[in-house]
Amino acid sequence: MTDLQSDRPHPARIYDYWLGGKDNFPPDREAAEQAIGVSADIPAAARENRAFLQRAVRLLAEAGIRQFVDIGAGLPSPGNVHEVAQAVDPASRVVYVDNDPIVLTHGRALLADNRSTTVFSGDVRKLDELFEHPELQALVDFAQPVGMLLVAVLHFVTDEEAQRAVAQVLEKVAPGSYLVISNSTHEGNPERAAAAAKTWDKTATPIQLRTRAQVAELLAGWEVLEPGVEFVPLWRPDGSTEGTTRWMYAAVARKA
Repeated sequence: MTDLQSDRPHPARIYDYWLGGKDNFPPDREAAEQAIGVSADIPAAARENRAFLQRAVRLLAEAGIRQFVDIGAGLPSPGNVHEVAQAVDPASRVVYVDNDPIVLTHGRALLADNRSTTVFSGDVRKLDELFEHPELQALVDFAQPVGMLLVAVLHFVTDEEAQRAVAQVLEKVAPGSYLVISNSTHEGNPERAAAAAKTWDKTATPIQLRTRAQVAELLAGWEVLEPGVEFVPLWRPDGSTEGTTRWMYAAVARKA
């Protein structure tokens, strides 16, 4: 039987709660509400990050990318990567990776009839193992351009681990590939950030808030698309940005 680790909060389930999902447990809800108590706009930031992911995937799909790897994918919610990509081209292939066992359980059920999409357990800190996974190799040809998604996941690893992960991706993917990232920051809310970060103290992965400059450093060796490293809702918005949050930075980059 799968151990859902329901006795302690997990980032994917906290995020699920903020998005209005139901795949979470009391410890997740307690941690999520703790953050809301610090700043009521944090659930809005989660929704904005989801919208950024969708805009970025659509951009990549329209640029011709037909294979995607979403590491730290989280729980399924409307506008999943495969839905956005396959709306542009039904032949697009998508691999989801997460270290929360409930993500694997729900993802398997959701994707049971989708032969061009799969989900398996993996960790951004162990990309060597991930790249060798048979389910990944069955769907993704790294000799061809790929969209690598590290959205709201690098802030759960150390600076050294984040730098190594991005460098490994750069080395692995073919020219013409893209990297999509987002990372929480304290720069938009300096007075509340430390208290909000305590949301993650009881999880296995405390959060690493980074500056714009630190996020830019992660992208060394990549060609960063305009507008560069920007607050999530301001990255190529497709609607009004009035009243939006400043909790996360986003960027999309390309391998020359």
